[in-house]
Amino acid sequence: MSEEHRETGTGWPRPGEPARPSGPAGEPDPRPDAPDPDELSPLAPVEPVPDEAVEPVEREAVPESEPEPGAVAGAPSVARRFSSAGAMIAVLLALLGFTLVVQFKTTSTDPTLAATREEDLVRISSDLDSRERRLRQEIELLEESQRQLRSGEQGRQAALEEATRRADELGILAGTLPAVGPGLEVRFSGPAKAVSSSGILDAVQELRGAGAEAMQIQGADGTAARIIASTYFVDGPDGALVVDGRRLTGPFTIMVIGDPATMRTALNIPGGVVASVRDGGGNVTSEDREVVEVSQLHAPIKLDHARPVS
Repeated sequence: MSEEHRETGTGWPRPGEPARPSGPAGEPDPRPDAPDPDELSPLAPVEPVPDEAVEPVEREAVPESEPEPGAVAGAPSVARRFSSAGAMIAVLLALLGFTLVVQFKTTSTDPTLAATREEDLVRISSDLDSRERRLRQEIELLEESQRQLRSGEQGRQAALEEATRRADELGILAGTLPAVGPGLEVRFSGPAKAVSSSGILDAVQELRGAGAEAMQIQGADGTAARIIASTYFVDGPDGALVVDGRRLTGPFTIMVIGDPATMRTALNIPGGVVASVRDGGGNVTSEDREVVEVSQLHAPIKLDHARPVS
């Protein structure tokens, strides 16, 4: 044994030399269960422990994720960051879509149409289809007139015929010419608050919107007035109605030329003319006529300021 071991007191004692106590000099070993050094053999062989007596300790395998190229040890997972960001974006997009759908439904829903019966919606759709067909027919007539005016030899004759036709149409619209054709006979009866000037005006506007081409209104005493673009209506005394200065007494009858089905549908729209008169205690009846005569004429209007553009 080296001198270093001998001086520090470390190492095994040599054969024949008594073992030194592990405590301070002259003091016994402080451990109560320490064996007596005299009873231990310094060179006692150590028996090997069989492998069967040692139970192996299994450790739970912890999967290690392969680091990404260029990743720094201890940095958060890139996939975890991407998954969190994707979830947040998906939630925001879902909220945005829900908001747009609610706004679209709120703005596009008409409460009046939503509460309308199916039969009324069918009549409204039929009215719109009739207006579309009428406008298409007018477009075809105007295009045909344009072709005839450009056709050379027949241009002069076609121009004369076209001018005559337009003069007749303008005379009917201005009320200076009588008119005849299919249409409706609409009768208004009831108290003055139900059949007022505003109610008659609403009926005239509905009929015009449904394609009425000529109208006149007549009172119970036979007094009649032609209805044109400049016609006005004023409430008179005792439930009377003043039309362009003429006093008419109720009940009132409007004779109108146009498509009967379309005009009748316009009057019976929910919340329209018929409903308003009935709510006030009055009544409105309409009857189809194959031939309606609008014979009352209106005096020509003298123009003081308007001039045709040459």
